[in-house]
Amino acid sequence: MKQQSRYYRCLLSLEIAALMVGVSAGILTTLFGRGLLFVSEIRAQFPYWTIPFLGLVGPLIAFLYQKFGGESFKGMSLVFEVEHDKREKIPKRLVPLVILTTWLTHLFGGSAGREGVAVQLGATIATTFTSLRSLKKYRKELLVIGMAAGFGGLFQTPMAATFFALEILVIGKIRFHLFLPVFTAAFIASQTSHSLGLEKFHHLIRSDLPLDFLTIGKLLIAGLLFALIGKLFALSLLFIKAKLTKIVPNPYFKMAIGGLILSFILLILEHGRYSGLGTNLIEASFLGSKIYAYDWILKLFLTVVTIALGFQGGEVTPLFSIGASFGVILAPFLGLPIELLAALGYIAVFASATNTILGPLLIMGEVFGFANTPYAFIVLTIVSCLQYLPSIYHLQKHAMEKK
Repeated sequence: MKQQSRYYRCLLSLEIAALMVGVSAGILTTLFGRGLLFVSEIRAQFPYWTIPFLGLVGPLIAFLYQKFGGESFKGMSLVFEVEHDKREKIPKRLVPLVILTTWLTHLFGGSAGREGVAVQLGATIATTFTSLRSLKKYRKELLVIGMAAGFGGLFQTPMAATFFALEILVIGKIRFHLFLPVFTAAFIASQTSHSLGLEKFHHLIRSDLPLDFLTIGKLLIAGLLFALIGKLFALSLLFIKAKLTKIVPNPYFKMAIGGLILSFILLILEHGRYSGLGTNLIEASFLGSKIYAYDWILKLFLTVVTIALGFQGGEVTPLFSIGASFGVILAPFLGLPIELLAALGYIAVFASATNTILGPLLIMGEVFGFANTPYAFIVLTIVSCLQYLPSIYHLQKHAMEKK
């Protein structure tokens, strides 16, 4: 009885904290998200007045982190360090720095995402609650709650955000005892950002493919290809980041020279088509606009280079765009509906690159309609087989690893 009583007291404390974290994260992700949409619109309207200056803004980002950031430059690694008992909390200075530098990256054409920033924002907010005596011992629990709130506030997919946060830190370990407060934080953050006017991507797909042996076989082939692309992204990011740091260890030179070359490439390739989040490719994939056979690989390469150089942002929205655009190209070869395969690529490449399964499965439902989850389930069975390979989070651990 004493153990049960302690559990419910803990649950009540975390539930109250989740409400506060959810509201705070919802407000902050709305500010971040709306600002990001604003600067992205400016860049899209004036690409030749913004993208050429990426090489100049790179050293500014490096300066801001070296002068004011402390350890904030570690980004998502800080989240994993809290999980691995290497630090108590995430420095609050990360919040303004990561927001500002991500806005700068997108304004001047860097190919990057936003998810990593939202998760860091939510985690930072949540870990500040450990200063309260009643919550001090719940550092790791609050970390997961904050991650879900950040993801849910930005993408407004609270179910997917819940399981993404529960499964991302340690592969093969899902903390079901945190289900209620984690979902509460994700849901409250989602509703808060929605009420404040932040946009949500939603595209209902109607498909009635019979799940016969032939269809399942095709879906398994698609799943394998999507999984390989996700791993290509993750492994390329690790390799190129290490190489660039070795070749040009000075961050100012690296971001200046790399940003200059990157801006030139971004402009000559379809006038900035591969800059920013990649939402233009996502919209094209589902609205029937032109998708080129090389869109996915160029977006992959340019996002990897952008992040590897040190520009700020996440990887998830570019992963969505890579998967969706590849799905459009793959669909005719497999004889499957284009929209369905684009949606499956959207979630499967993300799943492979992050070593998550349940979160992407629920994204399929919340974004494209729950009637399509059986197809996603089959595709993700193949993706799950590659979970021992590295993800975009190099500090991610596996539950079966020896401690």
